[in-house]
Amino acid sequence: MDTQEKIWRKKSTADTLLIVDDDEINRAILREIFRERYRIEEAKNGEECLQILQAQGEICALLLDVVMPVMDGLELLEKLRDMEVPQNIPVFLITAEANEQNVRRGYELGVMDVIIKPVIPYVVRRRVDSIVELFRSRKEMRSLVKSQQKRLIDKEMEIMDMNRGMIEALATAIEFRSGESGEHVRRISEITRYLLSNTALGEGMSADAVEQIAIAAILHDVGKIAIWDEILNKPGKLTPEEYETMKTHTILGAQLLERIPQLKHQPIFQYIYDIARHHHERWDGNGYPDGLKGNEISIWAQVVSLADVYDALVSKRVYKKEVSFEEAVHMITEGQCGVFNPRLISCFLTVEKELRHFYQ
Repeated sequence: MDTQEKIWRKKSTADTLLIVDDDEINRAILREIFRERYRIEEAKNGEECLQILQAQGEICALLLDVVMPVMDGLELLEKLRDMEVPQNIPVFLITAEANEQNVRRGYELGVMDVIIKPVIPYVVRRRVDSIVELFRSRKEMRSLVKSQQKRLIDKEMEIMDMNRGMIEALATAIEFRSGESGEHVRRISEITRYLLSNTALGEGMSADAVEQIAIAAILHDVGKIAIWDEILNKPGKLTPEEYETMKTHTILGAQLLERIPQLKHQPIFQYIYDIARHHHERWDGNGYPDGLKGNEISIWAQVVSLADVYDALVSKRVYKKEVSFEEAVHMITEGQCGVFNPRLISCFLTVEKELRHFYQ
């Protein structure tokens, strides 16, 4: 094995320079110019070039003649453009047919440079080497940026998981105070996510927005942490005064959330605050605390409101027994739990039987 062959074998496929020219002498001249720096592959026409690219995989540059049999350089460039090759691999036209039409068409098809034959070795070497290094640097930079983006995304997901864990822990603690197991907040979140993901209610929302709303739904009753146990766990019907106190959990929850500075700077805050304050508003304006009506109530607050009512009806509470799913649907559609958006009710009815799976 001679020295040159040893050098050739040490070079990786990423160091391959592909010379495409039907003239053997031209290929030999270019091979001699670049053999010390690159692993050389050769093709006699465009079809051979495509075969080599398919088999070879990664190359660092393509030196291309224009006039060739079978498939000429410009025909090859059109195929390479469709394959988006010039975006990732620098292509050079090295040709004696450097008329204006060919040069313009070459640039339109993505070549980086046009080099006129006969070539001057040190000139063509510098021009090719410079652009190859530029492409390598761009590739390394893209790889670095992609790696950093992945790390940032992983970190963001880690923070989101931690935040969700804290939110669920806080919500579960509130539910335990009211004699619940914590399953209530989990079901509200799941029902909210399902309604927004599987009905027209979520039209125009991104998957990320739907997920944030589902997480925000967990804290819909956060204000109950400030309600006295005597009211929160009263087994019978609340007096008018006690009911007015219970209603303040919406305002107290919103105020509590506003006092968490780290949360206020998160995108999810708009959903958490709005849902905590407005999940007892009703379509006809007879809800609380702000008496909002119609589309003054955000769609996410409406969805959580319906999910909350549905779950409360079909679940046992310290102050009531559960009702059947059929009875719950009847009570909701007949307005016994307040008036809801007709479109919301319609979407709810299309998937209500599927929501029952969350109670198995």
